[in-house]
Amino acid sequence: MSIESVKAHFKKWDREQDVMEFDSLSATVEQAAETIGVSPAQIAKTLSFRGDGDEAILVVAAGDAKVDNKKFRKTFGLKARMLSAEEVLEQTGHAVGGVCPFGLKNNLDVYLDESMKRFETLFPACGSSNSAIELTPAEINTYSDAKAWVDVCKGWEEALIIERPLEKITK
Repeated sequence: MSIESVKAHFKKWDREQDVMEFDSLSATVEQAAETIGVSPAQIAKTLSFRGDGDEAILVVAAGDAKVDNKKFRKTFGLKARMLSAEEVLEQTGHAVGGVCPFGLKNNLDVYLDESMKRFETLFPACGSSNSAIELTPAEINTYSDAKAWVDVCKGWEEALIIERPLEKITK
């Protein structure tokens, strides 16, 4: 169901043909980066957390970002607790390695982390362990029907300084 549900999701925008399927795995950030030929930071990973009640919360972040527990608690009022692989499949309809905020089984709250805004394009998975699509941060926002941009990750700011020297940062 997974990749098919994602392609059906993108059909609304006539973008289903943009879903890329690979012969090699793209299940981890490193595998996806190697397969696609981009830096790991440019992989948009979807993280699944326990929400309030039975519904999961999805946070999409840059591949080099790590969840900051204090920021997560401050933003959501909850402890950052990841779902098990079985719970992820049950909530999203996607198996771990292909989780994305598109073509979801349930109507889940999706949030986008600020760590992605530094890239022109990113590559989120498309429901399988060997798929991706190239999207701008604005397109990820639109196609995921995200509730908000949030700042719940750490570790990527250092990479920003290395990747783009201070005098070139304009945002």
